[in-house]
Amino acid sequence: MSNTSIYLTEGAINPQAVADYIAKQTSKTEIGAHAIFLGQVRADIVDAKNVKAIEYSAYPEMIESAVKNIKDQIYSKYNEIICVYILHSIGLVKAGQLSLFVFVGSKHRKQAFMASEEIVDLIKKDLPVWKKELFDDGTTNWKENVI
Repeated sequence: MSNTSIYLTEGAINPQAVADYIAKQTSKTEIGAHAIFLGQVRADIVDAKNVKAIEYSAYPEMIESAVKNIKDQIYSKYNEIICVYILHSIGLVKAGQLSLFVFVGSKHRKQAFMASEEIVDLIKKDLPVWKKELFDDGTTNWKENVI
């Protein structure tokens, strides 16, 4: 998995990289709960056309500060959060592949769950990443982020 920034990866997110990241968290013994969100490209049918992939594009120069703002909001709102990690795909991701990995480590599960959901909503609202659906008939459609 080659990162263009610490929050972006080219192509699909490798499930083994997710497992490896989770395994590294065992040294943080103050964490009592992990909330993990994995976003996967769906093979939707839009206007009778099948989505075969999504091509993600981003404004990398803004990603770092946007992620920092998201993390700052979460850390200030939830006092039990130990760590937050976000990884988003750019480039081509086929239906069935992972495109978003959000990890929240917290002292207790309730804040981990709430923070994880809020982070995903903030990513869709504030992260400068755009999605173009690619259909199996060769046409494309820009997809709006829905919270």
